[in-house]
Parts: sequence; C-alpha cells; structure tokens
Amino acid sequence: MTSFALSEDARRAAETIRGADIVIGIPSYNNARTIGHVVRAVSAGLAKYFSQMRAVVINSDGGSTDQTRDAVLSARVEDNHVMLLETPMMPAQRLSFPYHGVPGKGSAFRLVFAMAKELDAKACAVVDSDLRSITPEWIDLLLRPVLFAGFDFVAPYYQRHKYDGTITNSIVYPLTRMLYGVSVRQPIGGEFGISARLLRRYLERRDWETDVARFGIDIWMTTVAIAEGYRVCQSFLGAKLHDAKDPGADLSAMLEQVVGSVFILMQEYAPLWQERHGSKPAELFGFRFDVGLEPVPVNVERMLQAFRRACTDLREIWQTVLSPHTLSAIRRLGESADGNRGTFRLADELWAEAVLDFALAYRAHPLGRGLILRSLTPLYLARVASFVGETEPLVAAEVEEKIEGLCQTFEALKPALARRWRGEPSEDAGAAADAEKNTANLEV
Repeated sequence: MTSFALSEDARRAAETIRGADIVIGIPSYNNARTIGHVVRAVSAGLAKYFSQMRAVVINSDGGSTDQTRDAVLSARVEDNHVMLLETPMMPAQRLSFPYHGVPGKGSAFRLVFAMAKELDAKACAVVDSDLRSITPEWIDLLLRPVLFAGFDFVAPYYQRHKYDGTITNSIVYPLTRMLYGVSVRQPIGGEFGISARLLRRYLERRDWETDVARFGIDIWMTTVAIAEGYRVCQSFLGAKLHDAKDPGADLSAMLEQVVGSVFILMQEYAPLWQERHGSKPAELFGFRFDVGLEPVPVNVERMLQAFRRACTDLREIWQTVLSPHTLSAIRRLGESADGNRGTFRLADELWAEAVLDFALAYRAHPLGRGLILRSLTPLYLARVASFVGETEPLVAAEVEEKIEGLCQTFEALKPALARRWRGEPSEDAGAAADAEKNTANLEV
C-alpha cells in the first residue's frame, strides 16, 4: 500500500470533525467565476436529500490566484431556496485546502479520498468546479445508488453537444467498452459517486505519480472499478454545461494523458479483457429527458491543416506505429484533405484500426511512448473533422447512432487485437517487420 500524508491543516480538520457519512470533493484551479454556484448546488443537494447525514464538502485547490478558495468558503444557500423538511437538518461543513504533489486533477482527488477515508465516510462524490448546469438533484443521483443500492461506482450519464466530449466519443468510450465489456457512456465525465471500499482500493494503488494525477484520473477510476469487479452504474444528470473547448484547440496534453492511461491499464488488465466478449450497458438510474444544449464552436480547417502537415512530418513515426495497409489508407486520406472539407471522411473501420495500432505500438516501444501519443493527435483531429462533416445535419439521436456504430466497429476488431497482442500471426505479416526496422525512430 502506498502512503499519503495529509497536510497538517487537513489532519487537524479531520480530527476536529471526527467523522462524516458523506464527503463531496470539488477540485479547482482558478475557478472563482463558477465554483460558487457549484458549492451552492452541492450544499442544497445535501440539505434536501441527506439532511440527517453528516456531510463535509472539500475544495481541493491547485494553487488558485483568483479568490477561488474564498468563493468556496463564502458561498451561501438561502433557506427559502431549499425544500423544507420536517426533520432537523445537519448543515454540511465546508473546507478548502491546497493539494500537494504532481499538479493536476488526480492529485486533488487523492486529497479528497484520503480525507474521506480519514473521516470514515460511507460514500464520496466528486464534481467539477466549472459546471453551470449542476443542480441539487445531481448529489442525490450520484450518492443514492452507493448509499442505498449497494453500488460502488456511479458514472454520470448526461446529454452533451455533439461536438463536446470528442475524446470520449472517438476514443475513450468505444475503446473502454470494447475492452471491458461494460458500456459506461461517459467514462471521463468528471462527476462520480464512490463507495468506501472502492475509495480504499484507489488509495492502495501505486500509480498516483503517473498521468493518473493529471487528466488520466477519470478513466483510471472508471477502468479500475469495471475491471476489478466493483458494482458499476450510471445516473442520468441531464445536460452538462461547462467551459467547453473547441475540439480543434490544443488538447494534445489531455489526449496524451487520457489515452496513455487507457493504454497503460490495457496492459495491466490484458488477461481479463482478452476473455471478455461483446458488451452490455451499465444499469442506469434517473429519469431521462431532452434538454437544450449550448453549441460548441469547431474549426475544421485548422484540424485538417494539422493532419496534412502530419502526413509529411510524421511519416517515419507512423511507419513504425501503423500497419502497412492502415498507413497506406491514411496517406491517401491526407492527399484528399486538400479538397472540400465537407466531403472529407475518415471511416470508422480505418479509425478503429489506427487506434488499435497505436495501442500495440505503445506497448511495444516503452521508450517512445510520449512520441507515439503525440503523433496520435493529428489523426484524432482528422477523425473529429470527419465526424463534424458527417454529423453536421444530424440531431442528437442520430449522432448517438453514429457513435454506437463506431463502438460496434471496435468490438468487431477485438479478436484480431487479441491475436496480435499475444503475438500470433495476423493477415498483415509485414507490420511486425516494419515495426522492428523503425524501432530506432521512436527510441532516440
């Protein structure tokens, strides 16, 4: 078991409070504009749904300089904004601490989890600090399955604009579903409910100093819960409105850390996922309804420019990573990227094959992993550009059908992936020879 020492302030606070039934964690970094609303929604949810339980709200801050921590401690919920209850309420205590260690969301969660364990909490939930659509009901939907239905992990299920969450839709959701056989629609959603026993398992793990401490934390939590047999469900939260970014903007660090975490865990749990076939949806709580969503701006031309440059600049790296037939198709696609952006298409099967090639190359070349992941970014941008062109006229339900089709494509390729993972001959026998020849390109 790894050791993690609470700061002196956190330790004293835990000793003073002595115990809690529920801990809510809110990681932050310069979120003064939005975090007050999040804290008020959390406090109202605790008062409305868990008034007889001892609750602590913990802001784990990464060194904000914009009064974020003051906003947390000063946020107030007026009495008439909370449903009146017949029984006395136990107001939640509110704390704010700076976290230490590797900068990132994972380190913030580690502090929250350690405090929850110290307080012997029965359940813990975490929510993002930039949410504008959070309501008191979210707290009930994240915690009730843990406290009263025996679940260990509650993932969010919400509606997002079709161009929001493109890393989830194009890579993380279909790949995680294919590998572990459980369909969790938002595996890196940001809002989760966690049981005490799963929380202790997280703290036992030895990978807190890796990309898990940064953007990799959400997929790490989801994967460990699914792969290790904890009871997993989803709760429908409605819309997720937050500070969304253009998917063509510089998301390379996030992509590298999230996908790198998926690939690392893929190696750890290889014996397990090779034995799983097909997929089934995780149980879903909450009432599903349609909601209005804010549009997400996209710059398709910038994505295609990055892809065109990469077809020249990354030629040698892609020769190592991609199988010959996939590389040939990608090169032809690069030549067509100069045409009408509305007709540019990176087909589901080609994209899925490329992602699985990257997973295999990541495993085969440990010294070149950073370079491998960075070289995935322009291909990802090409996929997003293609997705935008395909879905521009489609409504939400039709877009979801498209994503479902991509998931099924990944699942159809799983037997071939398993054979290649075990080193068995594949139809593309030239891939291994090419990879061996170009290994030096990655490991310099």
